[in-house]
Amino acid sequence: MKKGILLVNLGSPESTDPKDVKKYLGEFLMDERVIDVPLWARTLLVKGIILNTRPKASAAAYKRIWWEEGSPLIVLSERLQAKVQKQVDIPVGLAMRYGSMSIHKGLQKLVNKGVEHILMIPLYPQFAMATTETINVLAYDIQKEHFPNLKIESLPAFYNDPEYIEVLSNSIKAHLEGKNYEHLLFSYHGVPERHIRKSDVTKSHCKIDGSCCVTPSKAHEFCYKHQCLEVTRMVGEKLNLKEGTFSTSFQSRLGFDPWLQPYTDRTIERLGKQGIKNMAIVTPAFVSDCLETLEEIAMEGQEIFHEMGGSEFTTIPCLNDDDSWVNLLAKWIKNWA
Repeated sequence: MKKGILLVNLGSPESTDPKDVKKYLGEFLMDERVIDVPLWARTLLVKGIILNTRPKASAAAYKRIWWEEGSPLIVLSERLQAKVQKQVDIPVGLAMRYGSMSIHKGLQKLVNKGVEHILMIPLYPQFAMATTETINVLAYDIQKEHFPNLKIESLPAFYNDPEYIEVLSNSIKAHLEGKNYEHLLFSYHGVPERHIRKSDVTKSHCKIDGSCCVTPSKAHEFCYKHQCLEVTRMVGEKLNLKEGTFSTSFQSRLGFDPWLQPYTDRTIERLGKQGIKNMAIVTPAFVSDCLETLEEIAMEGQEIFHEMGGSEFTTIPCLNDDDSWVNLLAKWIKNWA
């Protein structure tokens, strides 16, 4: 049985044209695992309000970070795929959950190469409804409808894999070399609190009260918040970070429902007000730099910090196509194949 790999990332608009951004946002925000409200409410919110107000502002944000080669997330994902392919003997494909580089197309290309068994690798270290779960659900639906003889399995969340933690820690250490920072902020993409409760397989453990994430439970296998906090803890231990010199926050909230806290923008503001002059920030919910890291953090976050009196704001890149990360992915693939 011929094997193959499908790397899957988030996706991107085709261009910075508001029409392309609107199309992308429509597909993304209409996903029932991103905005998990009844269809009528989601349609009213997304098509009635967001898509009539947000595309121009989002397009302007994309323009700030767009590269000559195209979308940074797409370009970086393609570089990662190319590097991994050079290290393994089986086909490595690339797809996006949203946009023109669809999972269907990615599966089709591998099937066309004679692949019968695919390991899908969602490029997210932590599990979340709006990331890993939506990728898996869509892929399995496509498989049932279009590729009934194809076998698909998905790589579980790798947030606590010791080798991943080592790669991430080494990357952070390298980018902080020579930097006299006072505080390191681990900023993860936020999700609504209800997503945490919905993902709780025990239906009782996740109370989001500050204690459930550190109390052992099988709920942790699918608890995004626990997995984020574990990455911070494990990296902190690996780098021997002193207590009080690093913390966790959550970015990119949408709407008025309670999202995971503390919020990144308010945390940056608070650190500046407290007199922190030099801070660094890393975004370990992403493996590829994108709008949320390049614009929301590196630009908007820095502006907030400077407004609050801060001086040095160091943004640590995602792993992107870092050789150590490529080597680790290739090792996982070889072990599976």
